[in-house]
Formats: sequence, C-alpha cells, structure tokens
Amino acid sequence: MSRLAATFAQTQAENRTALITFATVGFPSPADTVHVVRALLAGGSDVVELGIPFSDPLADGATIQHASQSALDQGTTLAMAFDVVRELRAENVTTPLVFMGYYNPFLHYGLERVVAEAAEIGLDGFIVPDLPPEEGQEFARLAKAHDLDLIPLLAPTSTDSRIQANVQAGSGFIYCVSLTGVTGARDQLSATLPDFLGRVRKHTDLPLAVGFGVSRPEHVATIAQMAEGVVSASALINILEDTPAAQRYDALTDLVRAMRAATVRQATAET
Repeated sequence: MSRLAATFAQTQAENRTALITFATVGFPSPADTVHVVRALLAGGSDVVELGIPFSDPLADGATIQHASQSALDQGTTLAMAFDVVRELRAENVTTPLVFMGYYNPFLHYGLERVVAEAAEIGLDGFIVPDLPPEEGQEFARLAKAHDLDLIPLLAPTSTDSRIQANVQAGSGFIYCVSLTGVTGARDQLSATLPDFLGRVRKHTDLPLAVGFGVSRPEHVATIAQMAEGVVSASALINILEDTPAAQRYDALTDLVRAMRAATVRQATAET
C-alpha cells in the first residue's frame, strides 16, 4: 500500500478528513522551505504539497503567484525541491510528500529523470494542473512504473466525460477544485460543492480532496462532512507573508493545528 493510500485509510478509520497543506519551495527563501514543512507537520498535516515555482502559474491567484515569483527571483529550481524531499526523508519524515507544479519544469527536467529521482528519494506523487489526460499519458505511464501517483484536478465545470477521463488516468486521490476560479483564501465555500462532489463520486472510488479557497477551520469542518481530504494553501502562504520572521513558524503551526482539529467528522442527526 502506498503512503497516500495508507494515510487516507488511517484518516477514514479515525473518522476524519485528511488535512493536506501546501508550501511553495523557495518561499519565503530557499533556506526556509524545510522549516516551513516542519511547521506544517508539527500542526498535524497528513499530506504536504510542495509547490514548484513557475513563471506562469495559470491556476494560481495572487498569493501563490507572488510566492512563486519570489522563489524564482531567489534562484529556486526543481532540483532544489528534490533536495527538500531528501532532507525531510533523511529526518525520517514519513508523511506523504507530493509535488504540485506545472508541466513545463517537469518536461524540461526530463520526465524519465523526474520520476526516477522522485521514486529514489521518496516522493509520493505529482499534481500537474495544466496536464490533461490525453497529453499526460507518458507521464502517467512513467509514474505508474515507479509506483508514483499522478493526481488529477477536476473543476466544477468539468463534464461527466472529462471527469471519467481524468479519474481513469489518475491515482492517489482526486483533487476537486471547490470553485470556478484560481487559488486564494476566500470567506465562503461554494454552495454547489456538494453537487459537484456527488458527480465525481459516480465515477471513482478514489478519495476526494477539496481545495481552492479553504482558509479557515470552519471551512475544513464543512468539507470534512463531504470529502476524504481538504487542501489549504493560500491561507498558509499569507501567514508566512504577514507574520514577523521570529513568529511565523509558530503562527503557521497554530493555524494548521486549528484546521487539523476541525477535520473530525461530526455525527449527523438521525431523521
């Protein structure tokens, strides 16, 4: 059983949703990245996405765009992201770690090289927002050959045929975008989210994880009632951006801990 599968099995057994958190590699600085991930883990993250900076992050809003550009300006590379994973695994971190990044850096690095190195160092999979299944067959084949998950994204605008195509090509879990738009902390979740998740469930038994706009523990609590995973990203980047350096890691851990507490599913009233 893969680390991702084992994690979702454990959280389901604990009657809670898996908390998936995000860190941009190289932000606030390349030297900070491992410390950021440690803070996320200290708060109780079940899975950590490592965002690979890219110059044209089409699915990301202003917060992650800024973090990515700052990381690029400081010389962050995909090779440095691999080094982050190496360092964490050397510290005996067993939490699933996933790269979330756009296709161009992986293609430029070399797909065979990417998956071979990922498997060697203990990465668990990839989320590639701009890679449709028709164009991703080679990446999917290589990832599967190295026991790595290629996690698809689905949006509320996805048709049933696109949902089917993506879930057939994917593994690990299904990343369900909560709204029509880009990443970014928001006040409210979309009212159409339950219907969207219901449509996706008709096509797959893989865990569903909801992301985009998840910024508060109450958002996590709501999603915990309807999905196996919840993803928070921009709200965590905002903590790093807005908190003085001496307090930022503690503040990050505190927010993650509050979100983790909200992952426990509440009993529903019998009717």
